[in-house]
Amino acid sequence: MAKKEADSKAAKSAKPEKEKKKGGLKKYFKDLKSEIKKVVWPSRKQVVNNTGVVMTVMVITGMFLFAIDTGLAAAIQALLRIGS
Repeated sequence: MAKKEADSKAAKSAKPEKEKKKGGLKKYFKDLKSEIKKVVWPSRKQVVNNTGVVMTVMVITGMFLFAIDTGLAAAIQALLRIGS
């Protein structure tokens, strides 16, 4: 009995291969327009502020990676000098 229930659930959950959707391109642009209307666009002040934050984080991250790279390069050079 459990097998029959599992088979019937599997049959119900199986979707048809591919169904042809009608109004494809026209419907797509209609849906796109309705979704664009729902978007909350940031103000110019917010965009400038967020850009400043991103640039600051990029500079700090770049300086951090530069310091690590320089330190590791110096450590490798020191190890190579010891070996020769």
